[in-house]
Amino acid sequence: MAPRKEQQIFQATLELLAAKGYEGLTVEGVAERSGVNKTTIYRWWPSKAALLAAALVEADLLVSAPPDTGSLRGDLEALLRGVAALLTSPPAADVAVAALGAAVHHPELATAAQRFFADRFAREEAVFARARRRGELPDTADPMLIMDLLAGAVWLRAVFRGLPLDDDFAAGAVAAVLDGVTRPKAADAAKSLGEVP
Repeated sequence: MAPRKEQQIFQATLELLAAKGYEGLTVEGVAERSGVNKTTIYRWWPSKAALLAAALVEADLLVSAPPDTGSLRGDLEALLRGVAALLTSPPAADVAVAALGAAVHHPELATAAQRFFADRFAREEAVFARARRRGELPDTADPMLIMDLLAGAVWLRAVFRGLPLDDDFAAGAVAAVLDGVTRPKAADAAKSLGEVP
């Protein structure tokens, strides 16, 4: 299938998902909205779950290139701002929330959600590989845990708590993960200041 036509189908799929939820999403509706015959859609995707799974991973609406600011902190802040925009700016926010809700209630979509997050993490791994090469991140650090902590904070605040994300949220969340939130012990603080050999 031509890439442009495929993107039209994916766009129509996500628009219908955002507007009508998973229950209201139909292959017939996607066909009508995208101008593609439903038999063509079924030829490529045998069910609406399969179609939605492909759309979540491959639609231009949800794709973003990993940032390269020159530092791990800068890259993580940029990544977090991207997640925040995804979850707070229509139509992407409507799509993300509808897809999450659908995955919770429809087991056949659990794989789609897993594939979406696996794809996003695969793209983000370049950030951590560069940070290791620059000596900013030890080999023992777990990139998935770092991203779960950061992205989870955005999901929890924006989607579940319904609170706004101010301009300082990304920097604060990244600082909490990279620097910690407790005061260093006196000996550690003195050592960092060069007072202890």
